[in-house]
Amino acid sequence: MKIVVDAMGSDCAPAVEVEGAIMAAEELGYDILLAGDDSVISAELKKHGYQSNKISIIHAPERIAMHDPAALSVRRKRQSSIVVGIELLKRGEADGFVSAGNTGAVVCATTLSLRLLPGIEKPGIAVVYPTLTGTAIIIDVGANINPKPMHLFQYGIMADAYSKYILHKPNPVIGLLNVGQEETKGTDFAKEAHALLSESKLNFIGNIEGRDIYAGAADIVLCDGFVGNVILKISESVIDTIVKLLKQEIKTSIVATLGAAMASNAFNELKKKMDYSEYGGAPLLGVDGRCIISHGSSNPKAIKNAIKVAGEFKNQEVNKHIVEELENY
Repeated sequence: MKIVVDAMGSDCAPAVEVEGAIMAAEELGYDILLAGDDSVISAELKKHGYQSNKISIIHAPERIAMHDPAALSVRRKRQSSIVVGIELLKRGEADGFVSAGNTGAVVCATTLSLRLLPGIEKPGIAVVYPTLTGTAIIIDVGANINPKPMHLFQYGIMADAYSKYILHKPNPVIGLLNVGQEETKGTDFAKEAHALLSESKLNFIGNIEGRDIYAGAADIVLCDGFVGNVILKISESVIDTIVKLLKQEIKTSIVATLGAAMASNAFNELKKKMDYSEYGGAPLLGVDGRCIISHGSSNPKAIKNAIKVAGEFKNQEVNKHIVEELENY
């Protein structure tokens, strides 16, 4: 297995990408290609004393920053780590691509270079998150902020295949995010999407509300990229706020401190379930390749797990299954 990593993408690049790549090479046995500035990456590898041939550097002198305009940067910075990495994937020199960089640029570059799977009109970013009943997927969280009803229907098909072959859910439940459970609720867009999904063979249970997301009412939550991204960012903020408030309250008394110490195992398990680094990254579904988008603030563990997800994506032939399911419609 050979995975190319955008080594210049994250907020702390290339330190976290290099360390994550080393972890992946040692734990998973994958060959890792680090796309980015040769001198900077080499210096980082030397800090770890790493000399194995499991990691190679692909020189890419340019970098697309988080604030750079996506489409314009992809066209102008042809030697950026994102564009160079995706070109390696296109030429078949890598089995997957991982980036914690500019999401818009990754979506734009993959769509232009790799193209879309047959029958897919727009790609979607699918995020795996914890619920009271296990894990679930929400799609889309930022690739398509103004979709058509057909796009959400296709997201359902793609997420269904991903859930079956990566999350090992034989018949995932699909819900359409709306302001109410009744099929008459919501905009014309939501009603049309509901009609398409209802007529399909997917395990569609109808509309779900925001309160149902983390309750685990559905294994797959469908929404447009604008709403999905807001949900994602609010969720991150709420989790961080709860942790900080809990720490503040624990410090207010000795009894609370002792209680926290006694419940440390439970707190650690909760932290692990809510930790995004456990899930690695979000697959960009719909492109003719295997692309995993990680959080800009990813740590080495998140990069390692994103590489692992890219490998599973390849091994389970998810794109092949998506195309097969699309052919049924």
